[in-house]
Amino acid sequence: MTFEAWIVLAVFLFLVVAFLTEAMRPGLILLSAAVVFMATGIITDQELIAGFSNDGLITIAVLFLVNEGIKQSGLMARLAKAYLPHKRNPMAFMLPRLMLPVAFFSAFLNNLPIVVNFAPILIRWAEIMKLSYKKFLIPLSFAATFGGMCTLIGTSSNLVVHGLILESGKAGFHLFELGKIGLFISIFGLIYMSVFGNWLLPGEKIKFANKPSEGKDYYYNLQLTEGSQLIGKEVINNKVEGLAGLKVHSVARNNKILIPGKTNIKLLRNDDILVTGSSGTLNNILVHKEVKLKGMEYLGHVKPENLKQYEVVLSPRFPWLGQTVTEFSFFDQFNAVVLAIHRNGERITDNLNNLKLKVGDNVVLLSTENFFETWGSSQMFYLVNYLRNLHHDKGTRVKWLALIILLAMVAAIVINEIVSYGFGMRLNIFFYVAFAALLFIWLKILPQQNYTKSVSWDMIISIASAFAISKGIQNSGVANLLAADAISIVRSIGPVGVLAIIWLITSVLTEIMTNNAAVALVFPIAAMAAQLLGVDSRPFFVAIAIAGASSFVTARGYRSNLIIKAIGKYSAADFLRIGTPMQIIAFILSVLLIPYFWPF
Repeated sequence: MTFEAWIVLAVFLFLVVAFLTEAMRPGLILLSAAVVFMATGIITDQELIAGFSNDGLITIAVLFLVNEGIKQSGLMARLAKAYLPHKRNPMAFMLPRLMLPVAFFSAFLNNLPIVVNFAPILIRWAEIMKLSYKKFLIPLSFAATFGGMCTLIGTSSNLVVHGLILESGKAGFHLFELGKIGLFISIFGLIYMSVFGNWLLPGEKIKFANKPSEGKDYYYNLQLTEGSQLIGKEVINNKVEGLAGLKVHSVARNNKILIPGKTNIKLLRNDDILVTGSSGTLNNILVHKEVKLKGMEYLGHVKPENLKQYEVVLSPRFPWLGQTVTEFSFFDQFNAVVLAIHRNGERITDNLNNLKLKVGDNVVLLSTENFFETWGSSQMFYLVNYLRNLHHDKGTRVKWLALIILLAMVAAIVINEIVSYGFGMRLNIFFYVAFAALLFIWLKILPQQNYTKSVSWDMIISIASAFAISKGIQNSGVANLLAADAISIVRSIGPVGVLAIIWLITSVLTEIMTNNAAVALVFPIAAMAAQLLGVDSRPFFVAIAIAGASSFVTARGYRSNLIIKAIGKYSAADFLRIGTPMQIIAFILSVLLIPYFWPF
């Protein structure tokens, strides 16, 4: 092996370890790898920056503006209120009604903003319907994945593969080309989720003829007031006389956690009492004379009726990541008090003040209505749920304008594809996306003052760096070595066997890293494998794109899964249980149908 090949293998190990340990943001990890390639002469400085001029990358950036325009218009909330069921139905009917519109939008818009925009609406709807929201958030993310794999612009990794194909001198994907396989995976996935979702998804099973589910639980840390009449009261069946509507989850006393049922508990003056209740119990707690919310001394100047409870998920743009709750004061920055923090589906109860904040932490806050007005559209975190009715201040005219712009953009792209087939004339998709984004700004639907804040620059840097890394693998000769070794092992099972292995490798790397990094790493190996086998490389490229978009088993590979995991307080086991069969379905359909639609 050459010196360059050893460098590439060392960088690959760095990528795996860095992503697994979350050493840095994805963009910084991939950019670091690309810079090492340039410093060692594997790629030139021009090859490093070439990815930033890729038209697919620019299209992704502008699509973020279109998403933000849709969000600012309130169109998503209005459409959600129209199509979400207004009465309880069996899960087999409710899930398709939820997933189909989300999949449609995700085929033409960035997945992550759609999921982030829909999640609070869905949680509030589930609470109103007295259903477990955990039954719907993972299907929301999966629906976005289904739609994303059906079009060229549906997910960023599709555009990465498309750009790499163009760089290799071959014809790229047409807009709906990947839909030949993506549509089948979406249909089978929709059937699978509808039939088995009620049993495999976490949360209370929904029984159409039975009583409503309990809905969402809210946790509150209580302390007894001076001279409280609850001092000495016994916790019986998780309840305390005088705390109607609340269940005692646990009691913290002298650095010990007491669990009702495991020990007899009589409340003492300095106890920290963790209780659960519905959203409506917050107002009762705020006016209760015998108890107070822990931390309320900071908000004692605010009338109880003016306080609201919020849930936010910390985004990669949160400036104080790595600081503890004590070091960073939510009250000083946001005039808000931390009620709870959830991580990996679990509520953190021990040593909360010394907890270091991480991306994806679900933080429950208590603040005033001003919090939403000031920080509701902030990119520092995703606003998950707030206890107020669903409404938007934008008028009907703005929603109609947003819908017309969106539909016109989609129609123009589709007509462009049809014309290109018949007459060979084709405009770049970027033109239509950019024009739609500018219409949102010109019509003052998207504020021009902060339009750049809606772009995920970390994703942009990740994709551009992925192009450079892929070029480095080609230049080093590692692709030749790996492809030759792989083919010598599986030559007996033919091109379909190689396709299956390429699909699995891409899928595994997607779960370890990100989909954009995975497709960039595997692409040169697939191209060399096709050359050595003497077959058409297009089936392999399709397999890479579909595998990169098929992230169901973990929350790591797809950012919408990561956000949903935090929002829904899911565990890794939840994704593994519901996602593994879905991943198997996608793999089987890909291996069977890709050679049929794209012969070798």
